[in-house]
Amino acid sequence: MGAGIELFGQLPSGEPVHRISISGSGLTARVITWGAVIQDLRLEGHRPPLVLGLATLPDYIAYSPYFGATPGRNANRIGGGRFTVDGTAYQLECNENGVTHLHGGSDGLARRNWSVVEQSDSHVVLRIVDPAGRAGYPGNCTITCTYRLAGAGTLSVLYEATTDAPTIANLCQHSYFNLDGEADALGHDITIAAEHYLPVDERLIPTGEIRPVAGTPFDLRTTTPMRRQLEAGGVAFDHNFCLSPQRRGKTPVARAHSPISGVSMEVHTTEPGVQLYTGSKIDVPVAGLDGRRYGPFAGFCLETQIWPDAVNHAGFPAAVLRPGETLRQETDYVFARS
Repeated sequence: MGAGIELFGQLPSGEPVHRISISGSGLTARVITWGAVIQDLRLEGHRPPLVLGLATLPDYIAYSPYFGATPGRNANRIGGGRFTVDGTAYQLECNENGVTHLHGGSDGLARRNWSVVEQSDSHVVLRIVDPAGRAGYPGNCTITCTYRLAGAGTLSVLYEATTDAPTIANLCQHSYFNLDGEADALGHDITIAAEHYLPVDERLIPTGEIRPVAGTPFDLRTTTPMRRQLEAGGVAFDHNFCLSPQRRGKTPVARAHSPISGVSMEVHTTEPGVQLYTGSKIDVPVAGLDGRRYGPFAGFCLETQIWPDAVNHAGFPAAVLRPGETLRQETDYVFARS
């Protein structure tokens, strides 16, 4: 093992899982190969971790609700696990309540061991091959994940994917953020530069409507206290905010800020959507980083990605990846202290 790599644990198969430490630009991060998980992230001068994480590999396997993981091959949900590409219908594993395909399936990329293919003091590149037929996906899909600490307070995330047959591919970084170390993140302020969002049904699948945020609790275009969702008429957010009709150049799209700590996080992304999940269902029975216990709203996710269930809705951004193409998704999380 090279410098900055240590053994984190072993899978039941005996396969080793490694942890890589990187630092730069006022940040330090620890990444584990299982799930390409960001296990820990710290900002210089701010003591608590910026993300929710667990202490051991068995805790991740047993209890993690995708803490810091890279879900895929298709992040988020696909209604009924069904889709059609080029006239061929596919049925994916329905791993959420038997009716929905979530985050690539029960053995998706977030729950498999990646390989380290490159590293330095400030970056690491991980790679995995998702074989044809796993969870029902067509095509062998090769995915790389690059985490880089470059630029003031910036965690840069780059996902790239190729395939040998037409398939669907959509990746995201699933860290749960908490910028002050309090028991919940409801004291944060949030801003999302989206004029529309996707209403969902009881299974959290988009209905197909693209609805304006104006006049709704989903209007986060101006800075809004996250605690508002618990007030009358509030929403337990687990919804996609529509940033653009298709992938574009990297653009600032969201900002979170803790008035308690003075720490802020800006999100810049190429992706057409961002899923805000405020962690209402978090309930982890073991201690997390620094011995903290994680209950409802302990952290929030800003998952930059293609809109959920996009392959099944005309007018949603394209989710199909074809041979000869390279999927390239970039997101920067930029942290600062005031």
